[in-house]
Amino acid sequence: MLGNLTGWHLLMILAVILLLFGATRLPALSRSLGQSMRIFKSETRKLHEEDGGGEPAAKTDE
Repeated sequence: MLGNLTGWHLLMILAVILLLFGATRLPALSRSLGQSMRIFKSETRKLHEEDGGGEPAAKTDE
């Protein structure tokens, strides 16, 4: 889906985002996005640790 995006496409997307949010709000937006990603990663890490530490269950041949 995103494989055939060129540099020009990405520049156009960046320009549209800049027009929508404005240059003054972009740092706050990126900061909140980074904070949300950190929270998401820590929560998934906690869930992973609760489920058994990430070690796959041992196979038993019966």
